[in-house]
Amino acid sequence: MRLFLAKGLTGLLVLGSVVAIAACGSSSSSSSSKSSSTSAGSSASGSSGANTIDIYSDLPLTGSVTAQTVPALNGEKLALTQAGYKAGQWKVNFISLNDATATSPTNYDLPTCQENARRAATDPKAVYLVGPFNSGCAEVEIPITNEAGLAQVSPANTYPGLTTNDPGTQPGEPGKYYPTGKRTYLRIVPRDTIQGQAGLVAMKQEGCTRVAVTDDKTPYGVGLATQVQLHGKTYGITVTSVTPVDPTSPNFRSYASTVKSQGANCVYTAFNPPGEVEMVKDINSAIPTAKIFGGDGVCSGGETNPKQGGFPASIAPLFFCTVATQGLTTYPGGRAFLAAYKSAYGVSDPDPYSIYGYEDMQLALRTIAKLGAQGDSKAAVVAALFATKNYAGTIGTYGFDANGDTTLKSYGLYKVGPNGNPLFFKTITVS
Repeated sequence: MRLFLAKGLTGLLVLGSVVAIAACGSSSSSSSSKSSSTSAGSSASGSSGANTIDIYSDLPLTGSVTAQTVPALNGEKLALTQAGYKAGQWKVNFISLNDATATSPTNYDLPTCQENARRAATDPKAVYLVGPFNSGCAEVEIPITNEAGLAQVSPANTYPGLTTNDPGTQPGEPGKYYPTGKRTYLRIVPRDTIQGQAGLVAMKQEGCTRVAVTDDKTPYGVGLATQVQLHGKTYGITVTSVTPVDPTSPNFRSYASTVKSQGANCVYTAFNPPGEVEMVKDINSAIPTAKIFGGDGVCSGGETNPKQGGFPASIAPLFFCTVATQGLTTYPGGRAFLAAYKSAYGVSDPDPYSIYGYEDMQLALRTIAKLGAQGDSKAAVVAALFATKNYAGTIGTYGFDANGDTTLKSYGLYKVGPNGNPLFFKTITVS
């Protein structure tokens, strides 16, 4: 998921065909082994016996991104329900936290992210944290959970600097996120190093030969732009320029004119909202035939759907974007998941992040169950996760490397569907 720092990050993301799922908060429930809370700082009630462990979730559950995060949370709850809120011999007390606020300028609020991380980190029964959704939130959460030795597994973060010092990352990354010197954070989606190359594969397949790249000066944008520039020649593409721009500019006509003078037939925008809509419109005005590509940061109905303030429908055939999620039926366990999700929530075509929430929680439950009597040990859970190899999950067979990155290397390529929202087009796998 894309990276907004205090200024702003994979991306509001998108769904196969329904970015506009009703944005509602998660429901609160409490029983002997269940609880959920949608606001940081509120107390979670539930079982507190000696055979009980706590699993936390931290997602932005207010604002526009709920089209992705509410289905993700539903996926987590579905996995818990199927397991009877148990992980082997352990009863699971589930606490859902919201890292967004009504006034946060991005999809999350940094102080709330920190507060939520501290809550999980100081809970002696906590053994696993699902989340966060945004990499910017992860930047302030990981040091806190790392100090506590708490396993944190994100279903959406894509910023490379959280786990590596790949080109395009910031000085001191990733070491500054791990004050203990040991890794405790993992993610089940491929990082932007893979996403940038997936974008190049897509551009090559769509006939791009000369590509102008622009970024919004955020670590997310710079990182993606760097990957496209770095690997362009490998994929037979000439990168004509890499230009940082202010995403809040009233227009990008001057930039579009420059791109035209460079003879570019495609443009890659490494952007977060705001700014993408105006950028796309100005590029199209200057070069009506240019195809425009973007990463997960701009792959949402807010960018592509005129009814949601997106660019005009006339531009839709020229726009493509990549997201770590793919069409749900393309996953090994996709059809079974869809049937279970529809039965539980009455929705037959949920946002693809629903299956990532489900996968993240299933990974937690299965890992803890296999540990038996050690399932309540933070250190044992972390060690078991990093030892995961050839794990047959709902989204495919994968493992984790020493950095905490998944071995999966596929991204979904989306185009604009008939309803104006991003629609899954095909899977792109980076070799």
